[in-house]
Amino acid sequence: MSKYSKYCQKIKDELEKVSTPEKINSTKRYFPNGIICVGATALDIKSIIHRFHVHNSQLSPVDMLCITEKILENSMYSEEVMVAFGIINKFVKRNYGDDLLLRFEYWLENYATNWALVDDLCIKTIFNFLLTRPHLIEKTKHWSNSNIPWCRRASNVVWVKFIKRKINNSIYYLDKQLVFKNCDILIKDEDEFVQKSIGWILKVTSVLYEDDVIKYLQNNHKVMYKSTIRYALEKVKSETRKKILIELK
Repeated sequence: MSKYSKYCQKIKDELEKVSTPEKINSTKRYFPNGIICVGATALDIKSIIHRFHVHNSQLSPVDMLCITEKILENSMYSEEVMVAFGIINKFVKRNYGDDLLLRFEYWLENYATNWALVDDLCIKTIFNFLLTRPHLIEKTKHWSNSNIPWCRRASNVVWVKFIKRKINNSIYYLDKQLVFKNCDILIKDEDEFVQKSIGWILKVTSVLYEDDVIKYLQNNHKVMYKSTIRYALEKVKSETRKKILIELK
């Protein structure tokens, strides 16, 4: 047995302690395509991660990463995967090498089995990792060519907080053309959650580049899903949004 197995079992036990039938049913409502869950809320997961750190403060960042991967390899429940991602959040800014980005890609392709896991990993863990390594932000663009739809979704989600982001004493701006090129690659993707990621990245891009996003929609609306277009226009002024939706019918 691995020296890390006992930590994995402890986390599973903690999750099962907070599980109730009501929580299981509540969680499943958000996943119409199905999910294997123990029944733990976001607050439960946050508390379990906090207690794990408090009770295992002797563990090094390397130990924490090994435990994360051990949990991922043996996980039964979606919430176990979310805890696994969460326990390294506090370490990714100042620890590990740039090659951790390759592990993130592997996790997306092999352990992220629903939209919540993709978004949690991208918006929390990978976001914190990239904040101290902005030279890697554009290195995720090839994720859109993955055979795994969850990784393709992540290729957009990982950028949503970097359209404009204060990093240290400067402002980082993601090249808007990268956003549009990524959307071009995924524009006909048949996966529902990939389409939602296109709408999401265009929506946040429109805050800075409204005219460019509208032009993109006008040029591509014939091959875009209507739901993606509506999502992309959510932050556009109401009158303008109504006008564009009528125009693109």
